[in-house]
Amino acid sequence: MTDDRAVPAREGRFEIRERASRFLAFALPCESPDQGSAAVAAWRREYHDASHVAFAWKMGPPGEARARASDAGEPAGTAGKPIAAAIETAGLTDVLVGVVRYFGGTKLGTGGLARAYRNAAAGALRDAGRAVRADTRVVTVTCDYARIGELRRLVDPPRIAVVGEAFGDDARVRLAVYRSRVPALSAALVEARLKHTVEES
Repeated sequence: MTDDRAVPAREGRFEIRERASRFLAFALPCESPDQGSAAVAAWRREYHDASHVAFAWKMGPPGEARARASDAGEPAGTAGKPIAAAIETAGLTDVLVGVVRYFGGTKLGTGGLARAYRNAAAGALRDAGRAVRADTRVVTVTCDYARIGELRRLVDPPRIAVVGEAFGDDARVRLAVYRSRVPALSAALVEARLKHTVEES
């Protein structure tokens, strides 16, 4: 299990033309399907006069990532799949790539169409760059005040770091934990009889 995940460093853009067809590509950091759907809807509104707005996204940690692709009305496998292939080649996750096509009047054929979508997506991904960040889960621990010291002895930045605290009848401490360390921390918390929950990724 790795604690690193490669993600886009920023938003990327790229444009190519193939036989008068224009392909505008965008690569965005994206961490949830809802966020992805909102971005695609925004592209469709902004480029409402385009022939197609195809996309693909990949989200989640390596080995467990979820993916989706859409041809958006292009022949099956000529748009979404090539965009997804460009994402795989870039080795990124938590990314959404959209390609807006304006048809130029000359058909490209299925092979030419797939190459154009893939090249446009690859260009946007290159422009977005690459950043590596730790893959973490949030663990929330609830305990009485007398046991906070015991909890703090388990903190081991940056692998286990305090990211939030709330104090009421009990103390609630939120920890950002490297994914590979979650099982061991959970076992230690169970052994110490400290109530905790692990947020879903």
